[in-house]
Amino acid sequence: MEKLRIIFMGTPEFAVGILDTILKNNYDVVGVITAADKPAGRGQKIKYSAVKEYALANNLTLLQPTNLKDESFLAELKALNANLQIVVAFRMLPKVVWEMPSLGTFNLHASLLPNYRGAAPINWAIINGETKTGVTTFFIDDKIDTGAMILNSEIAIEPPENAGQLHDRLMNLGSQTVIDTLKVIENGNVTTTIQEDNEEIKTAYKLNKENCKIDWTKSGEEINNLIRGLSPYPAAWCFLKDKNEELNIKIYEAKLVSETHSYEIGSLISSKKEIRIAIKNGFIELLSIQLPGKKRMQVAELLNGITFSDSAKVY
Repeated sequence: MEKLRIIFMGTPEFAVGILDTILKNNYDVVGVITAADKPAGRGQKIKYSAVKEYALANNLTLLQPTNLKDESFLAELKALNANLQIVVAFRMLPKVVWEMPSLGTFNLHASLLPNYRGAAPINWAIINGETKTGVTTFFIDDKIDTGAMILNSEIAIEPPENAGQLHDRLMNLGSQTVIDTLKVIENGNVTTTIQEDNEEIKTAYKLNKENCKIDWTKSGEEINNLIRGLSPYPAAWCFLKDKNEELNIKIYEAKLVSETHSYEIGSLISSKKEIRIAIKNGFIELLSIQLPGKKRMQVAELLNGITFSDSAKVY
């Protein structure tokens, strides 16, 4: 049994959960690689990645390269003398980095590969109405999320679940799957399965303003899945027009109501306690939204201070 000397690479909160589990299972993490600091928010204050915050709090050796091919970074990486690298939500690695350790470099991806390769697998699984998803560990190669698979674990997606809730459950599932992967590598019993490509493979495209916008002409299920799949971040959005004013609103939580009606699609129907948007074969009842320059609010709370006209509509 070869003793593992691990370098961990990651950036967001999802990666922190995995790193924490690795340390709590008494594995030797000799270095952590994360994104360079960058300014964020209105004040453009320097913001550390979640992984950097964790590494500093736990006195881990930390590197933050801007160029992964830089000779000085490669020398520092080699000096750590790791025999295994683990990547969780980081960035594409050059070959000179992923082939460096003798036992290879493996990635944890939050989908059941080969489906949902790409940047936003948790979001797209919900957006596309999947009933199950999972995590996969695989050895990195020269393409994105295409390497030979080691282990995977499956989980059901609950109908009301949003991306934030699924993220947390997949982080827990991923933590255990990474530990199981470390055990088979440590014991020398690792076997892999080559990913097979076909035309039916679904992709986890990068989220942008265009694919986060609600199309109110779609089915209720598709609209509700988009809202769930983008909550709490980056949030589904649309335009709301009322009284000659056009607002860009974010919708975090909604409920599908199947009901016949004669309203035009996109009509906003409000009372003192609820807002409904007319769609084909029913309504989307808005539960939690954010207006420009305001905080996220429950609709019942929002309606205490605002009213909409009978001509209000969304698009």
